[in-house]
Amino acid sequence: MKRFNFKIKTTAIAMLAGMVAAGPVLAKSDGDDGYEYWAADQSNSVPGIPSRGVSGSFMWVWDSKDVDKQLNGGKEAQPLGCDGKNRPGDGPCNVYDVFPSSLVEHDVNGETGNTLGDLPAFGRLHGMLADPQNRYMNINMFAPGGGYVGIVDGESKEAVALFRVTSTNGTGIQRSLHMSFWNSDGSALLLANLHGKVLERIDITRNPGGKIIAADFNQAASLGVGKGMSILDDAKVYLGKNGQGENMLGSVSGAYDVANAFGDLTPNGECKENGCSSGPDGAMGGRANNVIVCPIVSDNDNAYVTFGGGGLLIADTTTTPMTIVGEYDNQVVNGAGCGGVQAGDDMWLNAGASASGAGATQSTFTMYTIDDTGFGSSANAPNTPAPTEIYKDPTNTSTIGNVGGSSPVNNTGQIPGITTRRDAHGMARTLSGSHIHNVDRIQNIVEVFDTSTGANTTYDLTSADGQGNGLGACATASVTDDPNLPGNDPAPDLMDTTPDGKYLVVALRGPTPVSVTHSAQGSCPGVGIIEVLDGGASGRLAGVLRTSNTIDTSPVAAPGGHAYTGIEHSDPHGASIRKK
Repeated sequence: MKRFNFKIKTTAIAMLAGMVAAGPVLAKSDGDDGYEYWAADQSNSVPGIPSRGVSGSFMWVWDSKDVDKQLNGGKEAQPLGCDGKNRPGDGPCNVYDVFPSSLVEHDVNGETGNTLGDLPAFGRLHGMLADPQNRYMNINMFAPGGGYVGIVDGESKEAVALFRVTSTNGTGIQRSLHMSFWNSDGSALLLANLHGKVLERIDITRNPGGKIIAADFNQAASLGVGKGMSILDDAKVYLGKNGQGENMLGSVSGAYDVANAFGDLTPNGECKENGCSSGPDGAMGGRANNVIVCPIVSDNDNAYVTFGGGGLLIADTTTTPMTIVGEYDNQVVNGAGCGGVQAGDDMWLNAGASASGAGATQSTFTMYTIDDTGFGSSANAPNTPAPTEIYKDPTNTSTIGNVGGSSPVNNTGQIPGITTRRDAHGMARTLSGSHIHNVDRIQNIVEVFDTSTGANTTYDLTSADGQGNGLGACATASVTDDPNLPGNDPAPDLMDTTPDGKYLVVALRGPTPVSVTHSAQGSCPGVGIIEVLDGGASGRLAGVLRTSNTIDTSPVAAPGGHAYTGIEHSDPHGASIRKK
C-alpha cells in the first residue's frame, strides 16, 4: 500500500443520516449562530403527476439549535420556510414558490418567448451544496430532459439565479443536470450535464463581502465528453422576480468550441467514449458510457469527472474551454461513483451500482485514491498517476470495468437482511481529516477508512450503537402505513459533515424511490444524524429529521424491493450543511 499524506487541507469536497441508553448527552452546536441542515427531496410537489420526480420538489431546512433540542429529548425540529423569515414550521419549501413559473427564458441572444412554466421537467431536486463562503446553495434539478441548476441565498432562502444546461445528441434524452459542484473559492459552479455528456461552467462574480453580483453561463468553457457530438440547443437563463419579489440575475455568453472541446479524442488520441470513429478505445477498457455522474472538484480546481460506464477524466476547470489533463480506463477506475473527498493531496473516490437498469443485478463497492498533485497544465499519459485501490468488496460483480468480479450478476434484490448486493455512494470526511466515511445504500452500513493508513472499520445504521445492539433511530421513524414494508431500513445516500465535527448528516431514502429505484428503497425518509465515535473511526445513527410528502401520487417502483402500498412519497437524495 502507498504511503498516505498526513497533511489535511481545510477545504474538502464531500458528497459531495435511538439513542444508546448509556450513551453521552449530545453536545450543542459550535458557534454563536450554529448551522443549518438542508435536504433535497426528489418527490413531486404537484399532485396527480403520472411520473416520479418530474414536477417540482421540496427543500427542507432545519436550524441546528432546533435539531440539538430534538437530539436531547426535546420536541421534534420543524423545517424553516423560504419567505425570508426563517420561521420553524413554515417549511418545507416548494421549489415552484422559490422559482416562480413566470420567470422569462433568455439565451445568448435575448428572450426566447418561453417562461419557466412553459417548459418540461422542472423537478427532482437531487442535491444542494453550500459554497465555500457558506452564503449560497446550489440547486440541482435532475428530471431527465430538464437540466435546471439554480442558486439560492442561504440566509434568506430566496432564488438568486436559474439556468438550463445545453442540449446535445449525447443521448436520446439530450440533457439533464445530475449535480453541480462549487470550485475551490466559489468563483465557478461546475455542472454535470449527465444526458448531454457535457461538463459545463457558470462563472461567478462577487463583491468584496462575498455577495454574488453576477453569474454567467460561459458556453465557451464547455467540454464535451461523448462521441460524434453536436449542439442541439444552447444554454438558458431565467430572469424576472423571484418568490420574494426580488430581481433574479444571470447571463449566458460565449460560443461553444465544437471543433476542439467537443471532439472525439482525448489529448492522447484515444476515444473519450468507446466506439468513436476517429481513434482507438483505451487499452484498459476505455470508457463505455460517458453519462456524467459527478464532477468532483479538488483544491487545485481539477474536476474528477466520473461516468456511469466507468473510467474517469480529469479536467482543468480554470481554462476556457476546460481541458482534459488526465484520463483513466474503466478497468482502472470502475463506474458509477459519485462520492469524492479530498484529504491532503489525495482525492478519495468510490465506485457503486449503476443507475441504469443493469444496476439491478450489480454489486459494487470500491474505494480509490489518486494524488491530485500529479496533474499539471498538460495531459498525462493514460492511467497516470496510477490510483491506489484502497478497498474492493470481494463480492463485487463483473460490471462497469470490474473484470475480476465474482460473477456476472447478483439477483438478490434489495430487501434488507436478504440481499447480498452492495452500493457505495455518499461519502464524507471527518472534520479532522483523519477518516473517510462511505455509505452502502443497500446494506445500511458505513465503511470507514483511516486516511493515514488506509485501515478499514465498519458500523451499521440500524442498531442503537452502530455495532448491532438495540434498535436505531430509523426504527422509530419508519413509515407505518404498509405493515409489510421492511422497517428500520435507512437506505443512506449523500452525506456532509457538521462544522463542529460531532456529526455526519446523510440523506435517507423513502419507500417510493425516485432515482436508482433498484438500490434505494428505504423506510424512514429524512436526514439521518450520525454521531461520530472513536476519534472518527466509527459512528451511530443518533437521530432522524423525518420528512413527508403525501401530495405526490406518482406510481411506486422499487425493483427487487417491496411493492409499497402506502402514500408516503418523500425521497431525500442529498443532505448538506450550511454554516451560518
